[in-house]
Amino acid sequence: MVSETLMKIVSPCWKPLVEGENSSRGGDASGRVDGLLWYKDSGRHINGEFSMAVIQANNLLEDRSQLESGPLSSFESGPVGTFVGIYDGHGGPEAAEFINDRLFNNMKTFHGAEFIPENQGVSAEIINKAFLETEEEFLSLVKKQWLVKPQIASVGSCCLVGIICCGLLYIANAGDSRVVLGRFEKTHKEVKAIQLSSEHNASIESVREELHSLHPNDPQIVVLKHKVWRVKGVIQVSRSLGDAYLKKTEFNREPLLPKFRLPEPFHKPILKAEPAIVVQKLYPEDQFLIFASDGLWEYISNQEAVDIVHSCPRNGVARKLVKAALHGAAKKREMRYTDLKKIDRGVRRHFHDDITVIVLFLDSHLISRSPSYGPMLSIRGGSGILARS
Repeated sequence: MVSETLMKIVSPCWKPLVEGENSSRGGDASGRVDGLLWYKDSGRHINGEFSMAVIQANNLLEDRSQLESGPLSSFESGPVGTFVGIYDGHGGPEAAEFINDRLFNNMKTFHGAEFIPENQGVSAEIINKAFLETEEEFLSLVKKQWLVKPQIASVGSCCLVGIICCGLLYIANAGDSRVVLGRFEKTHKEVKAIQLSSEHNASIESVREELHSLHPNDPQIVVLKHKVWRVKGVIQVSRSLGDAYLKKTEFNREPLLPKFRLPEPFHKPILKAEPAIVVQKLYPEDQFLIFASDGLWEYISNQEAVDIVHSCPRNGVARKLVKAALHGAAKKREMRYTDLKKIDRGVRRHFHDDITVIVLFLDSHLISRSPSYGPMLSIRGGSGILARS
């Protein structure tokens, strides 16, 4: 059931979306823009429907995202399915933008090269290779631009990927974005939230333990700074793509800004780019997936998010989740939601992060048939607000 604290947000779900909210039935293939908000309220992918929304807080939007529906391989007779990517950048948008351009194409290329007719699906190995290839490509870019643009060495991105293919769900994550499954439980007749991704944030004890085991000779591998655990005292995530200054010691020196330079050289990468990968079968009870950058989960619990999606019509539900998070951000600062909406980008970052949400509805009859065709789609989240002056 929807918690009482969210009733004010969920109750309007059953009212028709009004023009004042720039309502959309998904007719605009590239999404719509309303100030700092980008959204595509409704659309179809091979395995069902989807809803997307992005709210900008930083002066430059650092989140990137994509949804691809169709071929998952460059091989002509390869499998088809749905690919979702959430790329939460930090230090700037360059790494997230690079991943948005390269990761999916790298996966398709690897799959085409290693395609075996008996295996119509994807594989964890192919996904892992795509992550590492994209990482190497970006580090090569950093090396090329090092002397003219050294700050690119301090730019990185979390990377969360979901793939549906042949009745299987693949989740790959490096960083602290999150995907939550809404599963219908017949016993209690309710939709339960199940978190599928493991997060790599130093605030989690098991992550700190992993860092200590990987760097046994470095007592300062994790530092409590201003009541926040940070890797080397500078970053919260332990896995990412990019962040060259914490991967290769050649980028941790001048002309990089002093705040990023570590006092001692390191002999192995401090952060990892390898994703944690989960593969599982999808069942008819699996209703939908919520993919989101950590800006959403800072203000909404897994179950609250699932309750909102379950209680609202599909059309525009990603916007509902963003709105719920903004209500939470306003409440935390003891201000009105309407006043928060008036704050411009840049200054807005003091109140909440960039937030990206993709809700993927799962229609079991479409998933089980392992289609060789379906709606072909490629959409980039937030594309309309990237060019704001």
